[in-house]
Amino acid sequence: MKIVDDYIAQFPAETQVLLQQVRTAIRETCPEAEESISYAMPAYKLQGKPLVYFAGYKNHIGFYATPTGHEAFKEALSRYKQGKGSVQFPITEPMPLELIKEIMTFRLNHIKNPK
Repeated sequence: MKIVDDYIAQFPAETQVLLQQVRTAIRETCPEAEESISYAMPAYKLQGKPLVYFAGYKNHIGFYATPTGHEAFKEALSRYKQGKGSVQFPITEPMPLELIKEIMTFRLNHIKNPK
């Protein structure tokens, strides 16, 4: 899979809607991000550095804002199941699009203004 549209199309219609919402939130926040497939999921990079990844699963949408996005939003993400460097947004709930945009903005600033 080389195209994000093809990636999204492989899921049930209800999940496709959620994946497209996440994709749109990412692209609205950082239209200059390079979109690709990496690690078999949609990936977004800026200046050659990873911003975020997302992936569809049977019961959730995985969101990966590594390496810094999860720690910075620990409290806001605490209501969701998490793994190392990942958070699971249940497909039975609306996607937290504003939170995704906030995480994206944080990641953008981290890349554009490294400390």
